[in-house]
Amino acid sequence: MPPEEEHRVEVHIDKLAADRGLTLTELADRVGITLANLSVLKNGRARAIRFSTLTALCDALQCQPADLFTVRTPS
Repeated sequence: MPPEEEHRVEVHIDKLAADRGLTLTELADRVGITLANLSVLKNGRARAIRFSTLTALCDALQCQPADLFTVRTPS
């Protein structure tokens, strides 16, 4: 099996939270996930995200999924 490629998805949760005056602890509470799981997601180490979590993040941050993620072009 070939080695797994590193993904190119960039996550902007910390910037969006800061722009809205939310700490990551407050955001985790509003979304209903642990701070540890939010950290995994915001640092780009998550392998997947549930639609329910994505919806809760968008509701808490008053944004759209495209505001949370971008994909880097290949180098």
